[in-house]
Amino acid sequence: MPEFDVLAFGETMGMLVAEEPGDLAEVTHFGKRIAGADSNVVIGLTRLGLRVAWLSRVGNDSLGRFIRLTLEREGVDCSRVTIDPHHPTGFQFKSREVDGRDPTVEYFRRGSAASYLSIEEDFDEQLLNVRHLHATGIPPALSDSLRELSQHLMHSARQAGRSVSFDPNLRPSLWSSEAAMCKTINHLASLADWVLPGLAEGRLLTGYETPEDIAAFYLDKGASAVAIKLGPEGTYFRTPNNSGHVPGYPVETVVDTVGAGDGFATGFISALLEGLDIPAAIARGNWIGARAVQVIGDMEGLPYRNELP
Repeated sequence: MPEFDVLAFGETMGMLVAEEPGDLAEVTHFGKRIAGADSNVVIGLTRLGLRVAWLSRVGNDSLGRFIRLTLEREGVDCSRVTIDPHHPTGFQFKSREVDGRDPTVEYFRRGSAASYLSIEEDFDEQLLNVRHLHATGIPPALSDSLRELSQHLMHSARQAGRSVSFDPNLRPSLWSSEAAMCKTINHLASLADWVLPGLAEGRLLTGYETPEDIAAFYLDKGASAVAIKLGPEGTYFRTPNNSGHVPGYPVETVVDTVGAGDGFATGFISALLEGLDIPAAIARGNWIGARAVQVIGDMEGLPYRNELP
C-alpha cells in the first residue's frame, strides 16, 4: 500500500494578517499565520484523516521554521521540505475586511526559496509512494523551474497510474502575459484527471461563457471529471457520462473569502479518494467552502473528520 494518500507541492508563505480593518499602511497590529493555496489543501486533507506529504522549500529563517512547525503540528509530513540557505521564505500582508469583500493581499515572494524548487531535485520516487497528486496553477507562475517541475510531476504521476487533481488558482499578476498564463494552465489541465476551475477562471482560460462549454473544453483535453465552482450558487460538474448541478450551502455572514476554493478542493479530493461519487464529493466540497468563508484566515475554517455533516 502507498505510504501516503496525497502528495502536493508549492509555496507556503508567512502571513501577517491585520487585526483591525483599514488601510494596511495604517494598521499597526498583525497576527502571524501561514498562507498558500496548495498547503491549505494539504492541511485540510490531513485534518480529514488522509496521509499527506508536502513538497516545498523554505529559507533558513524564522518564517521558514514557523511554516514547518505549523504544518508538522497539523500532521503533515514535511520530510520533503528542504531548507534553502541562500534565499528567504516568502511572506504576505493581508487586510481585515468586515463586509465580506475580498481582502487586500500584498505579496513579498519574488526570489523566494520555494521559487527555486526544480526538476533537478529528483522527486519521481515519491510518486511511487502516493495514491494521488494535487497541483495548482500557482507554482508554475512563480518561476521557470517550478513550471517545469509542475509539468514533470503531473506527467509522471499520470504515467505511474496515480490520479491527479488540478485547481487553476489563477494569479494573473504573477504571469508575464495573459496569453502565457492561459497556454500554460490549459496544458497542465490536460495532464489532470480532475480539473477544478471557478467560473470566472474557466471563462478567461477557455473563452467560453457557460459552465457546460467550459467543462466540455477540459473533457476534450483528457479530464475524467470537471467541477466548475459557481460561488454561492454551488457547483456544476461534468464527466464523459454524466453532468449536473449541486447547490451551495447558504452563508449568513461572509467573513473572509480567501480559502473557499481550497476548502472545495479539500472536500472534493478527500471524498473521491474515499470512493464517494462525484455529486457527493461536490456536496462535501461545497460545504467546506461555505464553512471556510465564515472565519478569518485562509485555512482556519477547514474541518476535522468528526465535524463533517
